[in-house]
Amino acid sequence: MAISTIAGIDFSKPADVVAQQLIGVTVLVDGVGGRIVETEAYDHEDPASHAYSGPTERNASMFGPPAHAYVYRSYGIHWCLNFVCQEAGHGAGVLIRALEPVAGLDLMRARRDALDERLLCSGPGKLCQALGVTRAHNGMALSERPFELLPAEPGLSLVAGPRIGISKAVDVPWRFGLAGSRFVSRPFR
Repeated sequence: MAISTIAGIDFSKPADVVAQQLIGVTVLVDGVGGRIVETEAYDHEDPASHAYSGPTERNASMFGPPAHAYVYRSYGIHWCLNFVCQEAGHGAGVLIRALEPVAGLDLMRARRDALDERLLCSGPGKLCQALGVTRAHNGMALSERPFELLPAEPGLSLVAGPRIGISKAVDVPWRFGLAGSRFVSRPFR
């Protein structure tokens, strides 16, 4: 039986709900990672989503069971990490946009060739490089190694706004962040 609740997050819920609940959760990949400070939600009914046109070889993991990774290349350059939501076959996920680094900083610095903590995981491509996430992680269960998710502290304040770097459904306010975090990819307005 697939596990859909990890670190207090029920991944069978809609992506916009899960995206908000993930703020503050710590994600580790082989012990390297940080606290999620920024996310974006995507659903198959959303024209900005990879799932909008239905399943393909590239996005098949997004239609898989909840609480699994969907990893894809952005612009043919950067890996991006998403957490699959809702029931298998639905096609929804949460893009992990930014982390506050908390574990394995020396390895992150070496992988990213950056010293400033704020530059290590302040964008989806940066955080995948820092955590060593590649296509090999696509489809893996978030409840099993190399992944580990730890619960967020209660009572965190969130902010919301439009998603970044898309050309469709640009006004949908499905980008969520930890209020006041200096580790987000771009400030919220």
